[in-house]
Amino acid sequence: MRKLKNSELNRLKISDFKKSEKVKLIVILDNVRSLNNVGSVFRTADAFLIEKIYLCGITAQPPHKEIHKTALGATESVDWQYEKDTEELVNKLQGEGVTVISVEQADGSISLENFVPKKEQKYAVVFGNEVKGVGQGVVDASDLCLEIPQYGTKHSLNISVSCGIVLWDLFSKLKF
Repeated sequence: MRKLKNSELNRLKISDFKKSEKVKLIVILDNVRSLNNVGSVFRTADAFLIEKIYLCGITAQPPHKEIHKTALGATESVDWQYEKDTEELVNKLQGEGVTVISVEQADGSISLENFVPKKEQKYAVVFGNEVKGVGQGVVDASDLCLEIPQYGTKHSLNISVSCGIVLWDLFSKLKF
């Protein structure tokens, strides 16, 4: 086995990425405080052809040195928008026919491996604050909650890790 060089990876140019078909997935960051987490989410969204990221509440926005450090340019490729109020955004997206999913440990949540998305449906996935999680009002407004199964002694994962797990799972189930 030989490790590939960057020149051999056939990466898209930003202009080609912008024109490429995206997976019917939107990411919503609900009051995420860590700029490194925000950058990591951008990078993951780029990897899995996510349609758009909404940055809500206290979530920082590009351009910012700390976001750029982990995004590695993905803030230029992935479409994003700031919205002050996450609940208002959730209601707006639902009005456009988007199914909103909070990633949260909640009564009645669906374990990620058991969720079967409909390929024709567009989904928005909400990830919450590092300490408080997704706000209860946003959970209440969501169509459903997905939970990442965990079997160790800890009860949570870093948001960038959660985002990677959930987006890969949904991408693999929804890809063209």
